Amino acid sequence: MNNEKKNEPASAEKKTSFKKDLLDFGITLLISFTAVFLLVSYVVRPIRVEGNSMYPTLESDSLGFSNIIGRNTSGIERFDIVVIKVSNDEGTKYLVKRVIGLPGDTIRYESGVLYVNDEVTEEPFLDSNYVTSYGGIGTFMGNLSEITLGDDEYYCLGDNRPVSRDSRYYGPFKGTDIISKGAFIIFPLSDFGVKSW
Repeated sequence: MNNEKKNEPASAEKKTSFKKDLLDFGITLLISFTAVFLLVSYVVRPIRVEGNSMYPTLESDSLGFSNIIGRNTSGIERFDIVVIKVSNDEGTKYLVKRVIGLPGDTIRYESGVLYVNDEVTEEPFLDSNYVTSYGGIGTFMGNLSEITLGDDEYYCLGDNRPVSRDSRYYGPFKGTDIISKGAFIIFPLSDFGVKSW
């Protein structure tokens, strides 16, 4: 009888301790989920490059992060690598492309050469050896009829022009479609670091 009475307080303490541990775990889990949600919504976005549209700058299946804060504070500049949210009948997907044309620009390609507002504009990020392997810039990019972008329109292309589905397919993207910019690659390790060109 005495033993039963002695065991009751120990059992009650264990139950109280278990409830406290469970509550602590729940609070920790809630804080963690909130922190991750805020991080990926307002600071950085995880990215996975799907396909070869940005090759050789970014390889297919590369993993990393893209900068949401930088996109929102410093805006979008020509030749930035950006992540674009595309929603259509096929669902929602995220494209990794490069900004070629900014709002108000008139752009065109003649024999693969970029003209922005009637001025020849170099594209230093294109890998010259890779372009040559396709037969040169005229074959690699070809011609693009002149287009004038609206107040909130961006023309974005992949670095691997022959295989990229980009503004040539989707048309210009709205600023609200561009959710982050830049690419910090963590995998593969051979490409580790910030990618611009």
